[in-house]
Amino acid sequence: MTRMTELPLVLLHAFPLDSRMWDAVREPLASHLRVITPDQRGLGRSPLPETDREPSLEDAARDVVALLDRLELDRVVLGGCSMGGYLAMAVLRFAPERVGGLVLIDTKATPDTPEAAQTRLDVAERVDAEGIKGWLAEANLPNLLTESTRAERPEVVETVRAIIEAQPPTGISWTALALRTRPGSLDLLRDSGVPALVIVGEEDPITPVAAASEMAEVMDGATLVVVPGAGHLTPLEAPADVVEAILSWYPSTHEREK
Repeated sequence: MTRMTELPLVLLHAFPLDSRMWDAVREPLASHLRVITPDQRGLGRSPLPETDREPSLEDAARDVVALLDRLELDRVVLGGCSMGGYLAMAVLRFAPERVGGLVLIDTKATPDTPEAAQTRLDVAERVDAEGIKGWLAEANLPNLLTESTRAERPEVVETVRAIIEAQPPTGISWTALALRTRPGSLDLLRDSGVPALVIVGEEDPITPVAAASEMAEVMDGATLVVVPGAGHLTPLEAPADVVEAILSWYPSTHEREK
């Protein structure tokens, strides 16, 4: 019998970033928990496997489960920011027995609208034609960071820009195509029965507070934390708030045993 508070925390990163987005929260969390922050397939230092299969988050979920197998971890608390949240839900769908808790950060449980799906296709096609240099970071920064962060915190802006510009174009294209076909997950969350923490930036334009509230409301006993002044990347804009939210929640899940 493993208590929730003894489970490692696996944090899955946002798109179009890699695991370096967790740098500001990893060390303070690691003082209390075992923290694992992998790069997802095709991004950061993780290669994109050769395959004829259509891009799908299910394959990325298989990667996460394979990582847990290599680390000999039967169950973990699975967290994710934005795309990382979509992937956490994909893992929950694929291997629910491996998920002992959820930390969903600046993400949502609804599928892409037709317009959003078309935008992802346009991104993939442009990346395939032009690469990512000179446009991908600039196109994403206004939605990822608040206006005040972009104006007053150049170090955060440059960190995000550098991470985006370091990504392999093939991984960006694959991931954009995988994201556009993901299913809705509200029913999945409703039936999950695991402790859950939902964190959202108060000024998040991509996955707003309403989307976070919707997820928290369908999960029995879920905790919702709204981070003032933060946008879509709360672990980068407000790392101390994210650390506090996670550490406050981890031991307060009624010591549920599985």
